[in-house]
Amino acid sequence: MGASLPGLAMGQKLQTSIRPVLRGNRRFSSGGTPVSDIFARSGLGARTGFVVSDLSSGRILESHQPQLMQPPASVAKVFTSLYALHHLGGGFRFQTRLLATGPVQQGRIQGDLYLAGAGDPLLDTDGLADLAAQLKARGIFGITGNFYVVSSALPYLREIDPGQPDHVGYNPAISGLNLNFNRVHFQWKRTENGYSVAMTARTNKYAPPVGSVAMSVVNRQSPVFGYRSIEGRDHWTVAASALGRNGSRWLPVRTPATYAGEVFRWIAAQQGVRLPLHREARAAKGTVVAGEQSAALQPMLRGLLRYSTNLTAEVAGLRASAARGASARDLSASGDAMTSWIRQRYGLSRARFVNHSGLSDKSRMTAAEMVQALDIAAQSGPLPTLLKDIPLVNRQGKKAPIPGVSVVAKTGTLNFTRALAGYISGSGGKLAFAIFAADLDARSGISRSQQEAPRGAGSWTGRAKRQEQELLRRWATRHL
Repeated sequence: MGASLPGLAMGQKLQTSIRPVLRGNRRFSSGGTPVSDIFARSGLGARTGFVVSDLSSGRILESHQPQLMQPPASVAKVFTSLYALHHLGGGFRFQTRLLATGPVQQGRIQGDLYLAGAGDPLLDTDGLADLAAQLKARGIFGITGNFYVVSSALPYLREIDPGQPDHVGYNPAISGLNLNFNRVHFQWKRTENGYSVAMTARTNKYAPPVGSVAMSVVNRQSPVFGYRSIEGRDHWTVAASALGRNGSRWLPVRTPATYAGEVFRWIAAQQGVRLPLHREARAAKGTVVAGEQSAALQPMLRGLLRYSTNLTAEVAGLRASAARGASARDLSASGDAMTSWIRQRYGLSRARFVNHSGLSDKSRMTAAEMVQALDIAAQSGPLPTLLKDIPLVNRQGKKAPIPGVSVVAKTGTLNFTRALAGYISGSGGKLAFAIFAADLDARSGISRSQQEAPRGAGSWTGRAKRQEQELLRRWATRHL
């Protein structure tokens, strides 16, 4: 990625040849499903901007409101991936370490033990178990000093978007020590006397109980969940009327360093390694005695673009900003740094990103800018191989592939906001496209408590998805 554009690898001033160039809306030629019919069915034409271009020439084939500023939603993760690859490199790996301040004598570290994170967004309980197993393999079964957790590799942020409800798992806290996507597993079972609940750091192998997150079942109709932070612990309440018989869901953790320290202490005890209650420290000291390495960044980003995990996006963006030497004190500052880089590298002038995940309607860009960036990114670099396959379906929602045609893209969804951008390939060539649709008036009327499932948002998104599919089929049959 360091040499994706001329002059960049040599440290010269970036000179971007801007492709494609829009020259007003093109008239849609006859044949295929008319765009007017597609818009008539979706009812979203006035709120949609799209552009499709031919990658071999950069020529715009069709466009509609190409300069309409819209939220890209999770399509923003495309830019986060490009940003992280450029500044960190595809082989970059996060390192979670255990450091000891003294030698090992008779199975005990003569000093302190530090659990130091680097922000690994994919670290889970199994990874902590691997660290504990490494201690056991070295014959370490205890310490004489203190046990510290260090999360200062990234700034602590209580949440990604303060406008989201407290209980949604896709809006977790961020720190330099993250665990299980900073989510805790809440499970309930109805009993004769009410409900039994369990809060665990669950994986396929382990289910450590979590004491730093408390849950109480209360008799009320609404709200479903209530949250308070009390002396550094997460305290949740849930309405009994919403639980049913048995069930489970993931809830966000707001104190990730405490969560990770507690879980590691429990998991270490399972390996016979006894540790005192953890304390928090700003920096780690000592010699590395165990380490856990993440997957390489490039396959991690492929997973990001497939599963759209917000924590991974924010961590990758924050680390990239720090590597660039830009401010990464919070998501807004890091988003500004990414915006500056994107504008320079891809020749954009209006796009703005307030974070790295797209979990905000304050990030804005146009379909024309998106296609311009896709065009440049496709000339060099791995982006087309990182995007996920998008199956083509008919108007009834059933799979209906077009022989020889494939679509890879990134989706993005917020309430009353839908985005899709990527590439269409066929025997006749390759196209870049972007479709952004949003009803910002409808979004502005949603209260914080309604964000998880506001009235009408599901049907609106369904119409937007069907509109996307009809446009994709039109372009594939007309231009490939």
